[in-house]
Amino acid sequence: MSSKLLASLISMALFLPLGATQAAPPSSDAAAAARLVRAGETEGLTGQVVFQLLLGEVALQRGQLELALSAYRDLALRTRDPGVVRRAAELAGAAQQYGVALEMVRLWLELEPESQSARQMQAGLLVLAGRLDELDGPVAEMLAAEPDSLGTNFLSLNRLLARYPDKAAVLTFVERMASPYPKLPEARYALALAAAAAGQLERGRAEARQAQMLKPDWEAPVLLEAQLILREKGEPRIAEAAQLLNDYLKRQPDSTEVRLHLARVLIGAKDYRQAREQFDQLLSKDPDNPDVVYPVAMLALQEKDLETARAQFTRLLELPFPDRGAARYFLGQVEEAAGNKAAALAHYEQVPGGAQYLPARARAAQLLADQGQLDAGLNLLRQSGVRAPKEKVQLAQAEAQLLREAGRHQAAYGALNSALKAQPEQPDLLYDTALAAEKVGRTQEMETHLKKLIKLQPDNAHAYNALGYSLADRNLRLKEAHELIARAVSLAPEDPFIMDSMGWVQYRQGKLAEALATLEKAYGIKADPEIAAHLGEVLWKLGRRDEARALWQKAVAAAPGNEALQATLKKFQP
Repeated sequence: MSSKLLASLISMALFLPLGATQAAPPSSDAAAAARLVRAGETEGLTGQVVFQLLLGEVALQRGQLELALSAYRDLALRTRDPGVVRRAAELAGAAQQYGVALEMVRLWLELEPESQSARQMQAGLLVLAGRLDELDGPVAEMLAAEPDSLGTNFLSLNRLLARYPDKAAVLTFVERMASPYPKLPEARYALALAAAAAGQLERGRAEARQAQMLKPDWEAPVLLEAQLILREKGEPRIAEAAQLLNDYLKRQPDSTEVRLHLARVLIGAKDYRQAREQFDQLLSKDPDNPDVVYPVAMLALQEKDLETARAQFTRLLELPFPDRGAARYFLGQVEEAAGNKAAALAHYEQVPGGAQYLPARARAAQLLADQGQLDAGLNLLRQSGVRAPKEKVQLAQAEAQLLREAGRHQAAYGALNSALKAQPEQPDLLYDTALAAEKVGRTQEMETHLKKLIKLQPDNAHAYNALGYSLADRNLRLKEAHELIARAVSLAPEDPFIMDSMGWVQYRQGKLAEALATLEKAYGIKADPEIAAHLGEVLWKLGRRDEARALWQKAVAAAPGNEALQATLKKFQP
């Protein structure tokens, strides 16, 4: 039986993607069957062969992968045709029957010993099957068989092993493969990648430097070494990475990728001026590159250079930029910052589905509410048509925020409580509904929600803090309140709002000196009006009333509508 004939028969079948589940229409099955039978009769093939080929393809069209595999495996063993054997191997791999797949690949190699496709499939299947110890021979043979493609094949090696869980074993394997090629830069780079994945950052850097020495103009090892430097956080490391990239750019000033990376590193170091200089160079060289235009626009927005930000985000809409929703959303932010609320609203309403869709709807609703059109804003949110559970959470939070700001606390509680009933163990909803419940006097319900959240997330600092602060604010169970807040402090020691809660419970316990020190530290981190209200009250109780008044006046000037601050002023300066 000729391979050419079987190959033509296979090509006649109406192949679906492997793993497809949708059945082909009966008429399609019949047409395929007729063609195969006619071809088989014309060439004099046995009825059994034609039947099995037909059975395999029709089963595959109907999503019956196991049946298709059984038919093709038997046909492969009977015909020993390389095309059929390859098809059987592919089906076995799709069915995750790696033992059968490897059996078919071994037969394929027996039939076509020089087939690189067979060797590549064999290597991939051994990785998927978790049999790294059997991989040395096939990979070494592939590398040796194609000396002209040696560098490219080494670059593919890490992709082949990317999903293998034992990264230390992968590094050892790559070392064995690379040992015959010590002067090959791609081999050193493969070692660098494997070492980095195994957590051996210094080894990774050393191998990346070796690759650079062997191939000084190559960008990839320079970028990898910079990334490995940045894995160890801190200002000195950022400066070291920036210097490495700068040194490369002195040799290769036209490297767009390295200059882009340098600009991002400088943004991470908050050196916006130098980052902008790098982006300006990139923009002058390649003004139509979205990968350049987008960060330039974002950096301009961050620096409040609204004119540049507007121009560059608008330019993105004219370029093949995939995330048009992001461009529209940030254009809305530009116009908001410029005071052009109508233009901002227009941009927000044009954001399609995607990551920025709900944030845009929330901002549009907020703009409508700010203009006295609260109901229009609420309707905009409610008509968003979201279906994913996460999106429904975000929608409920946005609606509650609008209602809270309008002073409609009962309605805000209702919106969150309704969402919580649909997702009773959703952490964000538990937290927000608890705070809303307290606002409407449902303190027992608030405690129930927060205790449930703590049970679900024992390391949630804000849940401990909210429950402890509520008790302290109501001057109840102060020992328990202190313990809860202390737990929150242990989880988030630098959070100024949690410090504020600790200062408040210390004040309630009569520990004025401790409360003063704690609240002064919190206010030094974050000059929040509620922290100012508490700190002023402690100062007042300590007899330092002029200081308290000055602090409150400063806080009122910054946040005139803050409820907690106004309540404190009414209490002490009626």
